[in-house]
Amino acid sequence: MFRQDDPFKCTAAKLVKFRLAQRVTLVPRDCIVLDPFSNIPISKKDSTVASSVCAIDCSWERANQVLEEYLYERVAKYGIGRRLPAMLAANPVNYSKIGKLSSAEALAGSFYIMGDKEKARELMDKFKWGHTFLDLNVNLLQDYSHAETGDQILQVEQEYFPEIQFI
Repeated sequence: MFRQDDPFKCTAAKLVKFRLAQRVTLVPRDCIVLDPFSNIPISKKDSTVASSVCAIDCSWERANQVLEEYLYERVAKYGIGRRLPAMLAANPVNYSKIGKLSSAEALAGSFYIMGDKEKARELMDKFKWGHTFLDLNVNLLQDYSHAETGDQILQVEQEYFPEIQFI
């Protein structure tokens, strides 16, 4: 948590407050680290190799800088780097923007894709707009969660968002 956003709007801080997430300084080797620049999308298969999921909570305006300076030097070398496949944000700041998810949305999307739909709902229940994220992406999340491999995730992504060039 880099505390770069409005503390009243920080979804990661709220998840920590309700003990649905914890702040970490060292990432275990068997942890998925959400990395938007990874070539490998998160998939159901990752649930068999990962013990947890880690989101780097920082401002979208500073994301490139934070990821270059922090993620690659200190975090990614320890965890398992995966990117989220494209989803629509439901948070009030970036509503319906592709990929501009809050930390809570990113974590919920990850858990849903890896097969833990209940955990995804539990995370989103803490936000007034949380159910909107799941409703907005319901078909997409279902299709992602049925895909067994990263290649299948990429196929689903291309079907839903053919206009976007993915890594």
